[in-house]
Amino acid sequence: MDKKIIKSIIVRQQEFVCNVDFVERPLTIEPTVNYVLVGLRRAGKTYMLYQTIRHLLNEGHKKEEILFVNFEDERINDIRKEELQDILDAYSELYDTKPFVFLDEIQNIEGWEHFARRLADENYKVFVTGSNAHMLSREIASTLGGRFQIREIFPFSFGEYLKWHGVTLNKTWEYGSVRQTVRRLFEDYFYYGGISEVFPLKDKRGWLTTLYQKVLYSDVVMRNRIRNDQTLNLLVKKLADSVLQPTSVKRLQDILTGVGQKVTRETVTSFLQYLHDAYLTFSLTNYSDGIKEREGNRKHYFYDNGLLNLFLYQPETKLLENLVALSLVRKYGEGEVFYYKRNVEVDFIVPRQSLAIQVAYDLDLSSTKSREMGALISLCSYMNNISNALIITMDTEDTVLIDGMKIEVLPVWKWTVK
Repeated sequence: MDKKIIKSIIVRQQEFVCNVDFVERPLTIEPTVNYVLVGLRRAGKTYMLYQTIRHLLNEGHKKEEILFVNFEDERINDIRKEELQDILDAYSELYDTKPFVFLDEIQNIEGWEHFARRLADENYKVFVTGSNAHMLSREIASTLGGRFQIREIFPFSFGEYLKWHGVTLNKTWEYGSVRQTVRRLFEDYFYYGGISEVFPLKDKRGWLTTLYQKVLYSDVVMRNRIRNDQTLNLLVKKLADSVLQPTSVKRLQDILTGVGQKVTRETVTSFLQYLHDAYLTFSLTNYSDGIKEREGNRKHYFYDNGLLNLFLYQPETKLLENLVALSLVRKYGEGEVFYYKRNVEVDFIVPRQSLAIQVAYDLDLSSTKSREMGALISLCSYMNNISNALIITMDTEDTVLIDGMKIEVLPVWKWTVK
């Protein structure tokens, strides 16, 4: 590896990070901890590194103390694990100080975790990002040896989206003119998602299409050496169609076979895992099922509404439920959120929070209102620990007391900023 190229990358990144603009996002960094940040491509992991660097500079550290390398730089994208030490050596030839080390999008370098572990052992402060959940695997976690904390980075929440647009909410915001501003801005966020590079663009759909293709082919097809990418692409479309409904692997296999794609259940299972690893989709299990049964029927969702919307016609109902699912997983974690289906069907439950949620785009029809509220009341008869019942809608707001149970009805654009 040519050290002149590495030195140029180091110095130019030092110059760049001092001037980059970004919106502050919630991220607590402990001074003695190393971090691995993972999440969907373009979700904001790199800007989290910039934010961390800015904090270091504000604390009095010099830009020369920053060693930042983006491994998607075409000048070094074929670097091998054995050459990673060259980066540290090149820095040492430039400066006499011990740097803060930032390794951006390193996931495609096989064995990177051994280098990161050695840096941590030598008391370097290390930050790593990657676009693949394989970085969370048991094998890599074992190599890192507890020296790193894992943080999942999601696309912008609606609250962060408002902050990006310069909108600050006070305690009385919903009673003033800012309420209309919030509702107006929510339209774009609802349809085009929370990836910040989309926000100022006119052709949002075109940019999102390019991103989807990049994620699918770089982070899924190439990484996993998939030959039949046509089947994989069709599977993504079928997952988008299935939002709202639990879907089994066998059902997905039958759908693909029915349109001429010969595929085994094992292949479908692998494809689903690859899509999850790339932070394109995630899934929730049925809380009422046993552990073995939970692997059967899952509800599948997308990590960004804008990406999901690429595949939908008349998308509103699916986008609404997807946004609620994403908001819950962002707040509580994927392993804490479930759906419930046994005698009664409830869209989401978070047992540790005693929370149950139904999603209904419109509650104007009395039959819809009765069905959604009836499901929550029935659930409480099966699960005594549910004390917080919500119905998330597009615009309806109400509080209803039925059989001694309070059900709060909230518009999604208000619920997501609470």
